[in-house]
Amino acid sequence: MLAPRRFLPSISSLLALEAVARLGTATAAAEELSLTHSAVSRQLKVLEEQLGTALFERRGHGLALTLSGKDYANSVRDCLEKLARASLRIKANHKGGSLSLATLPAFGTHWLAPKLKQFSEESPDVTVNLGTRLGFFDFNREQFDAAIHFGARDWQGVDYLELAREQVVPVCSPNLFARTPTTAEHLLELPLLHLESRPGAWEDWFEYHDCSAGKLHGMLFDQFSTMAEAAALGFGVALLPEFIATRAVAQGRLVRAFGKPMELPHRYYLVWPKSIAPRAPLVRLINWLSETTGSELPVSFSRVE
Repeated sequence: MLAPRRFLPSISSLLALEAVARLGTATAAAEELSLTHSAVSRQLKVLEEQLGTALFERRGHGLALTLSGKDYANSVRDCLEKLARASLRIKANHKGGSLSLATLPAFGTHWLAPKLKQFSEESPDVTVNLGTRLGFFDFNREQFDAAIHFGARDWQGVDYLELAREQVVPVCSPNLFARTPTTAEHLLELPLLHLESRPGAWEDWFEYHDCSAGKLHGMLFDQFSTMAEAAALGFGVALLPEFIATRAVAQGRLVRAFGKPMELPHRYYLVWPKSIAPRAPLVRLINWLSETTGSELPVSFSRVE
């Protein structure tokens, strides 16, 4: 149920408030909104009268937000952004069969996207919108129906569908070494590339191969994609997920440096909030991914119609 009409200002007033709060002057806001200065001032006055609260105070030729104005402007900006995203979603799929999915860059590109292509062919009335998130977020504040999570089952308040296990393999440019390494120790003679979000990955790999490595150093990257490109250019050996390495090796840009892939204890999951009943498009995607990967649905999901 909506609040009483007296608590719901017009969109024009809210747009004027957001623009002045962001730009600092009614003149700048008027130019951005294609209005006159007096029209913007009128909208702000109406809004303050409706709320019974001063939102701005004049300082020289500009306007400064009061404490109440700052809080309200932040809330207004969030609401306008949510409304804009909702409009974009309905525009992308006017039948209403759209969902928003937060994904990890490398997994989304190399593992998820090919599967979503097949899903879209089988469910052409469902549009999956993708956004990038690298860690936990609050589903109540972010406009996502579900997310891809890597690690343990440590995201509170969500249901999990396991999608894939991660296996990593060392790869490098075909021209990096004069002779193919025959032991794990030989890789210690080569420059090693590291990922910021996977500290200790190389140490774990060497321990897995019964090789004492100590604390290793080398070039640091924040994305698998840039690290893979650096490896292909000959900067060093990269420890990449199998779903990335396989394609690059097949293309001849990288070669496997040593050994078989090492499986990590962590998993890739699709997660969605327990507090919100999944909408029909998400239910279809969850069921499809479960059938495709052979993963068991969570018990709570079986109660969703």
